[in-house]
Amino acid sequence: MNERASVVIIGGGIIGTAIAFYLRKNGMNDVVVLEKNYLSSGATGRCGGGIRQQWSERMNVRLAMRSVKLFENFEEDVGMDIEYYQGGYLLLAYTDEEVGFFEKNVKMQQEEGLDVRILAKQEVERMFPFMNLEGVKLATYCPTDGHANPHLATFAYARAAERMGAKIYTHTEATGIDVANGQIIGVQTSKGYIKTSIVINAAGGYSKEVGLMAGVELPTESYRHQIFVTEPLEHILDPLVISFENNFYIRQTKSGNFIMGQGDKDEPPSHNHNPSWRFLKEMTQKMPKFFPFLEDVRVLRHWAGLYNMSPDAQPIIDKADNVQDFYFAVGFSGHGFMLAPAVGEALAEWIVYGKPEKIDISNLKIDRFAKGVSREKNVV
Repeated sequence: MNERASVVIIGGGIIGTAIAFYLRKNGMNDVVVLEKNYLSSGATGRCGGGIRQQWSERMNVRLAMRSVKLFENFEEDVGMDIEYYQGGYLLLAYTDEEVGFFEKNVKMQQEEGLDVRILAKQEVERMFPFMNLEGVKLATYCPTDGHANPHLATFAYARAAERMGAKIYTHTEATGIDVANGQIIGVQTSKGYIKTSIVINAAGGYSKEVGLMAGVELPTESYRHQIFVTEPLEHILDPLVISFENNFYIRQTKSGNFIMGQGDKDEPPSHNHNPSWRFLKEMTQKMPKFFPFLEDVRVLRHWAGLYNMSPDAQPIIDKADNVQDFYFAVGFSGHGFMLAPAVGEALAEWIVYGKPEKIDISNLKIDRFAKGVSREKNVV
């Protein structure tokens, strides 16, 4: 255990490891990452791995577009194949309200420079004849959306950061953050004490608890979300398919397995990671209606993870007013994996150079909630 560090990052998921990588890439020495379990053991390793740019809020579109540019060069820049595949995202509209909403979103996304278009139902039927599209009115499609393996991406950032000199301590829990006269002076861990003046909260589902260690109240709550994966089949599905109206998403992995999930509007805030029979029953009854070939496919594994939600379902990337150099990248609301490259790059630039250079994140500060916000609606 190092006794001193320039920066301590709390959280060994995709956000924490991406920040560590970009800090080292931008010349910051003595970077330490603390993970209380193993790398990607939290929300990152339990997510669906989707990477999309089709959002209802401009800031999420901009962050996602920057992330996609970084994902496209990931293997060259970071040094590992993460099963990144640009198979697109297909968003299905089932109601007149959704049609208007999707059309408005596509107009905004195209203004931001995104290659996205509206597909008539007949086009979707020609492209995906194995889907039951009864009730679909139209769809939106972005060919540069895609998916990757969240575990591999986290390990890639971590190993690259370590090669450049960062220290990553797994099975090492941050148990306290010491503050004196409004300045961080150190972090107490389960394996010793680290003197530091900069701490980054990238703790995902436990962001609120880590914030309170430094005396900072964060408006985040965590909710259980569940996923299952099937046995592998022949590859037939390139895009990740989403329906907000019918509350599902599904994609096929590189190895042929289908990963799918849904949200639960009745789920209370908690740190519950236990999967439920109710979810399994609902999904196995629902999904064959839209994808008939799933009728006799076996489920291999079923798990749960946490969405760390912000009040507007957009990330909070800022530093505290009452504690100097306490930064946080939290509240990703289920899309932290896909935004991680852009967020890691921006926060590292902020710390090293005094401001982000590649993308403006100023409207993701915590004070926005006092002014009234527009909520991201494209969340399952």
